[in-house]
Amino acid sequence: MKILLVTEVFPPMNGGSGRWLWELYRRLPPGTVHVAANNWPGAEEFDRSHDLAISRLPLRFSNWGMFGCRGLGEYARALWALRALVRQVRPSVIHCGKCIPEGFLARLLRLWGGPEYWCFAHGEELTLARTSSELRWMTRRALRGARRVIANSRHTRSILVRDWQVPGKRIVVLHPGVDTHKFTPFRVDPEVRGRLGWGDRPVILTVGALQKRKGQDMLIRALPMIREKIPNVLYAVAGEGWEQPYLEGLVAKLGVERSVQFLGIPNDAELVRYYQQCDLFALPNRQVGWDFEGFGIVLLEAQACGKPVLAGASGGTRETMDVPHTGRVVTCESSDDLAKMVVLLLRSPDLRARMGERARRWVVERFDWEALTRQARGAFAVEAGRLAASGA
Repeated sequence: MKILLVTEVFPPMNGGSGRWLWELYRRLPPGTVHVAANNWPGAEEFDRSHDLAISRLPLRFSNWGMFGCRGLGEYARALWALRALVRQVRPSVIHCGKCIPEGFLARLLRLWGGPEYWCFAHGEELTLARTSSELRWMTRRALRGARRVIANSRHTRSILVRDWQVPGKRIVVLHPGVDTHKFTPFRVDPEVRGRLGWGDRPVILTVGALQKRKGQDMLIRALPMIREKIPNVLYAVAGEGWEQPYLEGLVAKLGVERSVQFLGIPNDAELVRYYQQCDLFALPNRQVGWDFEGFGIVLLEAQACGKPVLAGASGGTRETMDVPHTGRVVTCESSDDLAKMVVLLLRSPDLRARMGERARRWVVERFDWEALTRQARGAFAVEAGRLAASGA
């Protein structure tokens, strides 16, 4: 079966969903996958670094809506380029990185005589679509036309069934994973911690885009209470985003400048070192309007590095951990419960050590990319058999 993966978000662009697709599809048998991805800056250099077949198409949209002069032009341009690629590649099936815009494009191609398609669903885009009659209509058409829908978590599956009336038998749950050979535990290294400016301070780490659903603001708000018990605590924040000016202002307002470090976007080597040298990883996520955390790959990466994790009681983050043995879940709509849990864990080094050891085993057994790729191959093989039996 020849798969054409169509996705806007794909390396070299940063993003959890793009990294998931890259790690999964590059591990499928050679010659079975062709990728259609947006032409991001740095794409040419990235594409020379591997053997996966990639065509760069105009797949970046100013917004996901189609009914407007600009949107109609963007969809028409993408559809025309995608149709030409389908004629060239002749895929058995199209896999779409999201329901819109990619899934809606595949739906239009299907009406135009194109192949069947599958859609990935990550969760938050489904709730966003419900805020707009246009996006709701487009998403519903994409889901109704999809042969299968791949949900990143059981939580996302429940949204598909409850809010979008997708039959459960058409949904496949495939979790994102982690490269457990790259993300590995390492001893505490005073030299590395010194270069990072951490020294012997207890360090809480968050990795992710600076946006409200990630909850960096809630942990900053919790710092005054945490510092009452752990005066030298340091909160290290890796990532960039539109919330940074607000977060910096909040730090100044609360007077916790000495307790917060903004690290920017790390490269791969830096990211692994951050995980390995921190004391506790926290993703204090919460739902903000339609936006929530669908899964949380960073929680897997931290656990793979032997670190205990803490996450908000929202979305699909609970599915990344073995609660309470590898991580804890706490309500992050306010800072009180979050502060109490951080203090409990930071003041319990033996507990953190046990959680970290178990976290590493948990991730290796259940979320290593090799194991998840076998699961995906099984799901795709069933579809290949059906297509072969039907003569498609």
